[in-house]
Amino acid sequence: MTGLADKARQVAFDTLIAVAQDEAYANLVLPHLLDAAGLSGRDAALATELGYGTLRATGTLDAILDRCSSRPVADIELGVLILLRLGSYQLLKTRIPSHAAVATTVDLARATGNGRAAGFVNAVLRRVCAQDFDAWCDLVGAQASPLGRLALRYSHPGWIVAAFAEALSIESGSELTELETALAADDERPSTHLVAWPGRVTAAELAEQSGGDLGPYSPYAVRLTSGGEPRSLPAIVEHRAAVQDEGSQLSALALAGIAIEGPDERWLDLCAGPGGKAALLAALAAERGARLSANELHEHRAELVARAVNGWDVPITVGDARALQADDRGIDRILLDAPCTGLGALRRRPEARWRKSPADLDELVELQSDLLQVALRLIRPGGVVAYVTCSPHPAETTRQIQQLLADRPDVQLLDARPAFGSAASATEDRTVQLWPHRHGTDAMFFAALTRR
Repeated sequence: MTGLADKARQVAFDTLIAVAQDEAYANLVLPHLLDAAGLSGRDAALATELGYGTLRATGTLDAILDRCSSRPVADIELGVLILLRLGSYQLLKTRIPSHAAVATTVDLARATGNGRAAGFVNAVLRRVCAQDFDAWCDLVGAQASPLGRLALRYSHPGWIVAAFAEALSIESGSELTELETALAADDERPSTHLVAWPGRVTAAELAEQSGGDLGPYSPYAVRLTSGGEPRSLPAIVEHRAAVQDEGSQLSALALAGIAIEGPDERWLDLCAGPGGKAALLAALAAERGARLSANELHEHRAELVARAVNGWDVPITVGDARALQADDRGIDRILLDAPCTGLGALRRRPEARWRKSPADLDELVELQSDLLQVALRLIRPGGVVAYVTCSPHPAETTRQIQQLLADRPDVQLLDARPAFGSAASATEDRTVQLWPHRHGTDAMFFAALTRR
């Protein structure tokens, strides 16, 4: 193969192989492969679109390939299957001409040591291009339920679609317009959000430097409207700003903004890695004469926290938060950014939707419950605990809080909506659920709790 476009397809293929074989994360692998291939600009954008797009659409592409292949997808050798996914994505989800998509994929088969399957790849892809994406979804999903058809069209596992429907209070047989809008937004590549660290740079300065727009909700947020590499911006290189979703910023800001009576000097980030929320809280605490401490279970993630909070006085402990013991004074504000399924950030982690399963929930829900009890043990009476998940799944959000309140009559759910301003919905019951389709943020959940 020759040409930068072919290099872009090679990088996309190598990314898909790393994700499938080594359970790598695309957002970590792809930048290194782009650098190694010397790709930038439009060619890097092509590699990114093909790699990320193919990962997002994997389940739907496999369902279509099952109709077009002479043998089941499960029986196709991994390298060949990835070629078929990559070619099918180009045929069905991009404007690349069909003949070019087929020819370059066959060439890529030979270049990647899969030449013996070139004829098979050619035949399958020619069947794929006989119909467009919508027609294939109609055909493959003809016998599916309404939720199943949405799962196919927007490339989400069915159990995630059902969880989104429950979180959006969409009942069986009711209008599915908002659910479809939510899934469509979740299937798009998101814009990059930046945070201007308080006291180091203003959002206006960061917007001018980056060419982005001020965020609609957080006074420290900037949303980039074009591509590029934000980590090369002077403000980020100089640790005056960072990449951070505006929803994450709002979660930290809400904890800091909820009024409490009594002392307000001791703050704690209970599960702090990788450190983005801890850095924003540290900056806010410093401005108010308070001090943030942080805890992280894993040593390597604690190192990320240390880098994120560099320049602020933040003691960091490493260990299981469940082993932490309360002192006589107690903590005034605690952030519990709980380990969760991460279903709220599927836009940013294209492979994640196919790695998660309902089986992951039970263990996570139990851990979340344990950590909530720890936070309530450490908080002083009248202090505030922010329970945050990057997931809208009701088992990790509203049902988790309902169960806690049923078990703990000494715990009160505070109204978090005022702390979110215009980002909060009047229909929400004291908690706040952000959504990509409503707010342009990750689907963060926030509940504020206090102990009598």
